[in-house]
Amino acid sequence: MATKITVNASKAYDVIIENSNIFDALSPIADYFSPSKAMIVTDSNVGALYLSIAKARLVELGFEVYDFTFPAGEESKNAETLISLWSSLASVPFTRSDIIIALGGGVVGDVAGFAAATFLRGIKYVQIPTSLLAMVDSSVGGKTAIDLPEGKNLCGAFCQPSLVLTTTEFLKTLPYRELSSGMAEVIKYAMIGSTEIFELIENGDTEKLIAASINAKKRCVEADEFDTGERMLLNFGHTSGHAIEKLSEYKITHGEAVAIGMAIMTRYAEKCGKCTEEELKRLLNALDSFSLSANTEFSAEEICKIAMADKKRAGDTISLVTYQGKDGCKIEKTDIDGLNEIISIGL
Repeated sequence: MATKITVNASKAYDVIIENSNIFDALSPIADYFSPSKAMIVTDSNVGALYLSIAKARLVELGFEVYDFTFPAGEESKNAETLISLWSSLASVPFTRSDIIIALGGGVVGDVAGFAAATFLRGIKYVQIPTSLLAMVDSSVGGKTAIDLPEGKNLCGAFCQPSLVLTTTEFLKTLPYRELSSGMAEVIKYAMIGSTEIFELIENGDTEKLIAASINAKKRCVEADEFDTGERMLLNFGHTSGHAIEKLSEYKITHGEAVAIGMAIMTRYAEKCGKCTEEELKRLLNALDSFSLSANTEFSAEEICKIAMADKKRAGDTISLVTYQGKDGCKIEKTDIDGLNEIISIGL
């Protein structure tokens, strides 16, 4: 039986978690949209597995289906890919009564979502996340972006989807490294306050774990849709994490980098008496159980230099999510010297 969660942002939409086969899992689209033109945006990895299935199902449901596939990887999340997608939409042409469908992980969702936010000044789009990380994080909340050579996610827009639809069947073809990367974001929700997620991890109930993570994200989005307050808690581990991703030239995945970032901040908290040794061990054990490293070869100076170019910077300060043990996390501002000290202690 499917799980449905409604996100009440500026535009309300449903998140549906199926446990059926992929062909049948796409059926709810017909309940939300009249037959129209649909552009499936995917990458070369996901497209090879699921594009033909998705196209066949959508055609059966009455849609006129087009597709846009780009090379898999973070390096494709750039202006060139976005412009190419815009041109593909314009050449059909697509109108505001048509839809974009993001079939893939976080990179696909970002590119497709940003295109939906900007083409014709906004058309409807559906997120169909196929990775665990996208299911529990990037598909919900409406953040869309592309990268610049200077940094990650520097150009983007808030654009809530009209529907998020997924199935746990996607996880059966997910490489272990991608699954463990997704678990980093799941563990993040436990660290910022949803501690029951630690128990669900131990119980191994995937559908409940995904739902609990989405509910944690939903609460932050509904309280602070445009990321100026409580929603910033979702950036726990991300300041150092994004820097580590870039320093590794994206050989380290987003989830792997966030895991290291969370470990840095939690070791800092433990050394400063803000959390207990047991709370630190709980995090490190959870990371280790999914083969996520808690350490990096990069120095505090290297990480800080990249981190201070992050979009969360304002003037000479940056908003940093710090761990407070049983009290969860809070947002604090620090300058580059303070950030360097925190990361140095946490390394």
